[in-house]
Amino acid sequence: MPRQWALLLFCWLLGSSAALAQPLATLPLQAVGEAQWRLPAGEYRGQFRISTPMTLSCAPGAIIDAQGQGSALTIQAANVSIQGCTLRNWGQDLTALNSGVFIERQASGAQVRDSQLVGAGFGIWVDGTANVSVINNQIEGDQRIRSQDRGNGIHLFSVSGAQVIGNHVWHTRDGIYIDVSNGNRLEGNTLEDLRYGIHYMFSNNNQVLGNLTRRTRTGYALMQSHHLTVIGNRSEQDENYGILMNYITYSTLRDNFVSDVRSGSTGDNMISGAEGKALFIYNSLFNSIEHNHFERSALGIHLTAGSEDNRIAGNAFVGNQQQVKYVATRTQEWSLDGRGNYWSDYLGWDRNDDGVGDVAYEPNDNVDRLLWLYPQVRLLMNSPSIELLRWVQRAFPVIKSPGVQDSYPLMQIPSADLPLASQEPTP
Repeated sequence: MPRQWALLLFCWLLGSSAALAQPLATLPLQAVGEAQWRLPAGEYRGQFRISTPMTLSCAPGAIIDAQGQGSALTIQAANVSIQGCTLRNWGQDLTALNSGVFIERQASGAQVRDSQLVGAGFGIWVDGTANVSVINNQIEGDQRIRSQDRGNGIHLFSVSGAQVIGNHVWHTRDGIYIDVSNGNRLEGNTLEDLRYGIHYMFSNNNQVLGNLTRRTRTGYALMQSHHLTVIGNRSEQDENYGILMNYITYSTLRDNFVSDVRSGSTGDNMISGAEGKALFIYNSLFNSIEHNHFERSALGIHLTAGSEDNRIAGNAFVGNQQQVKYVATRTQEWSLDGRGNYWSDYLGWDRNDDGVGDVAYEPNDNVDRLLWLYPQVRLLMNSPSIELLRWVQRAFPVIKSPGVQDSYPLMQIPSADLPLASQEPTP
């Protein structure tokens, strides 16, 4: 009998946060139409749940304060819309999935729009729900808590058909975390001062369009996924990696702009190395990487661990301290249909003025390997002696190590890769 009581107590504690939630009808709602309600200005303390289809709009000054416990608002019914609400101070128990807004599996078609959320746990957790919209929200984490102990700003778990558009997330753990979720669209979000801006795990057929990451430890962490469409995104002043591809296949990266990636510490043991890589490709195959711009970073692009059969053309590598690091045993050609990539350190010529260099660009030749072994030699990198060594190597290729070759290097930056106007940073 004591063991049964202990089990009942455990189950009660496990579900205590859900039990604390009160029906939304306990608040002084004002009817504004059929199944449409307005919450007047005021501070409302506690945790609340919505169990019938409805639209809830909040008047300016209406605040739901969860008093540091549970989830501020739990959506349990389909076709619920939350608009213009301020939610704050929910719980920080990540095991219990404490969230500003927790959207349950049966709440298909739920919408959270134009709301402000400030708290320690997850901002918005979508739990296996279909066709959810999370649009134009501001989500702020709690800086008093260690980064790894905060919740993610927006967390999609086993979700399909989600639209995550125009949100601003900062000081949470990850900005947007997508786990085993297929067929979703992330567009126009601004993600700042985080661990990872956008973090994909085991999620396929997703679109990542026109987002901005800034001052994160990794801008776009794309892992164990296939058929991703990653177009028109920006990474600014991120640390370690601008875009990280770990076991990504059959995906498209196009028209992305990565700048000023800084060297730092990874913060975990996931993948070693923190050289400030604009693009890191690890064990990723059969991808199209075209018309992207990578500039002013410690390392432009790093391929390793069998990352082969990727199509890499039309990109611009500008002013990176090291343009390419390639660790493999096969030579890779980085050009397509007679056009390669732009390299700011290319020293060849274009005698027929067709915009394509007459001499192949080979960033990982024996001279580069010499520089890796003896970094102090970099002081002479642009000297006549180094150029003589490269010329001798090309003229007498007795020993040629496998590496990257761009047979058609571009003489100018492709016009499509010119920098876009970035959004203003958070003050």
